[in-house]
Amino acid sequence: MAPKGDGPGNKRKLANGSKDHSSKKPKFEKRPPRRDEPEDDVSDDSEISDFSDLDDGGAPLNNGQSQNESDLTVRPKSNANQPGKVFEKGQNSRESHIKQRQLAQERKSQKPLADELHRTKKLWERLRLKSKVPKDERQKLVEELFSITTGRMKEFTLKHDAVRVVQTAIKYATPERRKMIAKELRGAYPLLAESKYAKFLIGKLLVKGDDEVRDMIVPEFYGKVRKLINHPEASWILDDIYRGVATKEQKAILLREWYSPEFQIFRQTQESGTTPSAELSQILQEQPNKRGPIMKYLLDMTNQLIQKKMTGFTMLHDAMYQYYINVKPGAEEAKEYMEMIKEDENGDLLKNMAFTGSGARLVCLLLAYGTAKDRKQILKTYKDTFQLMSSDPNGHLVILAAYDLIDDTVLTSKSIVAELLGKTEQDEIPNLVIAANDPNARLTIRYPLEGTSKALFDAGRADDLKLLEELWEIRKTTSKKDPETRRKELVAALSPSLLAAIASSPPDLISTSHGTQLVAEALLSCVGDKTEALNAIASTAKGNPNEDDESEDPTEDAADGLVPREHISKAPHGGRMFKTLIAGGHFDKATKRVIPVDPPLHFADILYPYIKDHIISWAIGPSSFVVLGLMEADDFSHRKELSKLLEERRKVLEMAATEETREQKAAKEASKAKGEDKKATKKKGKKPAVKEAPVGNMGSKLLLEKLKG
Repeated sequence: MAPKGDGPGNKRKLANGSKDHSSKKPKFEKRPPRRDEPEDDVSDDSEISDFSDLDDGGAPLNNGQSQNESDLTVRPKSNANQPGKVFEKGQNSRESHIKQRQLAQERKSQKPLADELHRTKKLWERLRLKSKVPKDERQKLVEELFSITTGRMKEFTLKHDAVRVVQTAIKYATPERRKMIAKELRGAYPLLAESKYAKFLIGKLLVKGDDEVRDMIVPEFYGKVRKLINHPEASWILDDIYRGVATKEQKAILLREWYSPEFQIFRQTQESGTTPSAELSQILQEQPNKRGPIMKYLLDMTNQLIQKKMTGFTMLHDAMYQYYINVKPGAEEAKEYMEMIKEDENGDLLKNMAFTGSGARLVCLLLAYGTAKDRKQILKTYKDTFQLMSSDPNGHLVILAAYDLIDDTVLTSKSIVAELLGKTEQDEIPNLVIAANDPNARLTIRYPLEGTSKALFDAGRADDLKLLEELWEIRKTTSKKDPETRRKELVAALSPSLLAAIASSPPDLISTSHGTQLVAEALLSCVGDKTEALNAIASTAKGNPNEDDESEDPTEDAADGLVPREHISKAPHGGRMFKTLIAGGHFDKATKRVIPVDPPLHFADILYPYIKDHIISWAIGPSSFVVLGLMEADDFSHRKELSKLLEERRKVLEMAATEETREQKAAKEASKAKGEDKKATKKKGKKPAVKEAPVGNMGSKLLLEKLKG
């Protein structure tokens, strides 16, 4: 019986475990070449007596030349007809490249429109220079360009290197010629949308064209939404058309194709007598028996794009919103939809949704109906995005919804507030200044302080307020914490950063109207020690209001760090801020009185030492109501001293109360100039009664009445 290790295919090993190297083929060492031995003849036709013999096919050495160089000199040309002819690589390389270029040029010249394409490229090279081409020359070039391309626009647009020429033609064309181009391309728009380069031509036509051009292009995408929205190139131009160009009716027709193949074939138009609607609830109400197929088809389409990571489309977010509002809250469908959205690996879906109207509303509903775990995961997804969302017309709604819906205010403050204001003191001031003056970002800071005040939610934000009211109804069943308790906890989280920023850099914050509103609300609503912040704001009032604003050194005021370049008393928003802080609370229209905050600010006593030396300038200036507020403040301890100062300068007050102010003079001159312009077009008839504008400083008048009393 043979040993176990001697079977076929097994290598024999020695007793010590090493391999038996003697079983391998023997190696033969190559002998070094000998120059003294004569080399045998290798050919009957040639004599190579100058080279030394090499063993085992060794390469010959020729006066120190390398093996490659020697090989190039003796290697015969593979297909040479003449014996001894060789390929000189170094000499023929340049000639070979020239010949290749010539062949490529010949192939191009044999293609259709070769000469025309060559000429239009030359014209494009000249036309694309915006400032270096005279107007007359540009007009001639455009005329020549249209003479070449007219009637052949489709052929040019389908060539990747010629479509830019048509875009230039659209740029410099007249409205009539743009319509001509749009008509020539009719029927080819879906194909152009799938092109990497031609898709931009559609955008150029829509931007430069009018409603007639739009109505020629948009209907060509009807019935092709499912195909194009999944295309890597066409999807973006389709969504751009849906978001920015299409009319309400056209958007409805495009969105209805997400619901069922039936809507791709049978489309409602205004011509048929009914206005198409994309509201899924209305469609399901009209066709309740088709609810199952429609919801499944819509879910499949949205899920398909989510799996492809194509989640930035407004059309997709509109379709997702329609699906979610038509499923029963808490049902299995709603839970599965929530999981599908949360399962997006990088969170791109939720981030993209926050920046569209329907997407932001859907995120707000997810926060409203979700569990505490769902809300925490959604906030985690938006990490490092809240600052960008705060200034977005739609994204800020997600932040407001989080304030109202999440019971864990510690999580909210760490996730949102810390990012909005900044994690360091150096970041807090610039972030707060930017947020205070941004129309959307200021809501994310002031909403916990003021709630839904008219100063924040004007008539233009009626939709935002309506959404918040809807969320308040939902949270009655999904939230356990009292809304007022939640708001106070958020204010407590905001207070340290706001008060520190006001104390460290008051001039930056009060330089604008919205900045002074934020400062006033923060000092009234924040909790904690406000002494330093109140003193910092009061210090901005120091100085003589009548001094020349323009200093010799422009950086002098900035280096001081306390007084703005224009004195705060001359800014209307500055006077309103001081008056509000002196009153120490908000004015209640129902009771027609100021409701003071607790604890009281006592700002009148803090401000008076800074303006005492120039109190008359304040009393007769634009901010005269600040002095009036001091006289009316219940907690002002220097009223007698102030009354004495004003009594001493009564004549100055009387003069200011009767003479026109600078603002009144400017308004009178502007009104007079406006009236002269209207004289030529004025109709004959009875003159309307003109209400005379008041003359004199109203604050000075009221101060005189106070002194009399």
